[in-house]
Amino acid sequence: MCATCGCGDDGATVTAMNARATSRPDVSGHAHPHDHHHDQDHHHGHDHDHDHDHVHTETITLEQKVLAKNDLLAERNREWLAERHILAFNLTSSPGAGKTTLLERTIRDVSRDRPVAVIEGDQETLLDADRITAAGARAVQVNTGAGCHLDAAMVHRALQALEPEPDSILFIENVGNLVCPALFDLGEHSKVVIISVTEGDDKPLKYPHMFAAAGVVIVNKIDLLPYVAFDLEKCCAHVRSMNRGAEILPMSATTGDGSAGWYDWIDTQANSALSLRPVDKT
Repeated sequence: MCATCGCGDDGATVTAMNARATSRPDVSGHAHPHDHHHDQDHHHGHDHDHDHDHVHTETITLEQKVLAKNDLLAERNREWLAERHILAFNLTSSPGAGKTTLLERTIRDVSRDRPVAVIEGDQETLLDADRITAAGARAVQVNTGAGCHLDAAMVHRALQALEPEPDSILFIENVGNLVCPALFDLGEHSKVVIISVTEGDDKPLKYPHMFAAAGVVIVNKIDLLPYVAFDLEKCCAHVRSMNRGAEILPMSATTGDGSAGWYDWIDTQANSALSLRPVDKT
């Protein structure tokens, strides 16, 4: 069990979509707390106190160790990607906000200019990875079982299976969840948070850590605005109240409205990463 969020830790499955070869080694990167048994033979004929404050302390320590190990692995992923000039984005959202639909459109439009690869994260099934490969991108599927997020160890294994091309864009579609993915660095260049207008416009206030970590916030499904009670201006104000640096992009992944702003943002990130590359003096 994950000490940070309490989700199940059964080991992730990484499936390469070209061969669909599946393996199940222990890749969680999570620490496992030891069982704490009380002596069943002691007598209750006298008053005594049970002080369990140490359990809280151990939980904090364990969480710190889990995140520290993940951050170390994430930095290795980041170095691996940088060496190959691969620009990685970590896509997060609630279930049903439209991450996969956004990726399908993005692959069709962006892959004309540069290679695109995708790491798909879901608890079960290969459905989304099938959609990605049908859209024209190479993909691997990471099934987390009972896990509610991807971690750096899972992404490391997925990178070895996927082997994205140098100078490509890598999209990591995280498990649908706005809580735990905010805590786990995967080695990405930036986090992309997607909210749809079918959700409440107060969602940024309810999940502040995720929106504070975002490099860009996409407000998706704007084609449905006439039919839902969603205040776009209020939602944008909530995002800016906790993250002044994040760009906010209203769009519809289904119709394509507003997608130009999304592609411009990707180009800006690519140009920024390019300017940070060391100059080859040979």
